[in-house]
Amino acid sequence: MATGRRIVLIGFAFILLVIAIFAAYSWAALHWNYSEGERAGFMQKLSHKGWLCKTWEGELTLVALPGAAPEKFNFTVRDETVAQQVNALAGQRIALTYEQHKGLPTSCFGETEYFVTAARLIN
Repeated sequence: MATGRRIVLIGFAFILLVIAIFAAYSWAALHWNYSEGERAGFMQKLSHKGWLCKTWEGELTLVALPGAAPEKFNFTVRDETVAQQVNALAGQRIALTYEQHKGLPTSCFGETEYFVTAARLIN
């Protein structure tokens, strides 16, 4: 009986260890950014998406050279205040400040690896 109980405890400890490693990795991926920068263009859309984990997903059309195809910058907004700010600027030329987080373990944090932290209108 003691051997069976020991196996169950070892299995339970292993499961807790796996959960702790996953949580630590997720925390590190969300709090340390790979790169940061700013992109400017015309705000195309911002929508609140997801079945279980709702995130704000948006699209910015970058200003291209005349005759060149426009490039799109897809991004995620995790902060509700920033999402409202970005949504208010829809259809206008804006600059988005972002952080890039590579290696997130699930799309529950956002569909893209670019997280917008601020937005400002460009005149």
